[in-house]
Amino acid sequence: MLTKEQKEQIVADFGGDTKNTGSTEVQIALLTARIKDLQNHFSEHKKDHHSRTGLLKMIGQRKRLQKYLKRTNLEAYRELIAKLGLRR
Repeated sequence: MLTKEQKEQIVADFGGDTKNTGSTEVQIALLTARIKDLQNHFSEHKKDHHSRTGLLKMIGQRKRLQKYLKRTNLEAYRELIAKLGLRR
């Protein structure tokens, strides 16, 4: 689970300002952090299927946000993927 300080750091890194929490880049970065956290959870709890459903929903939301960012601002999309280390 992400702490308040970790979330604030992500918002500051990707939003440019601590109050810019709704930008697409910040939302994608926060979802990525939560997804990585859940992946660590599943290495220990292999049969937690309810949380896996939530993970798949988060992955879908991140994918939709990435498609939106790619369509509206291609350069910011490429920069964000490089920072986060995502495949696309």
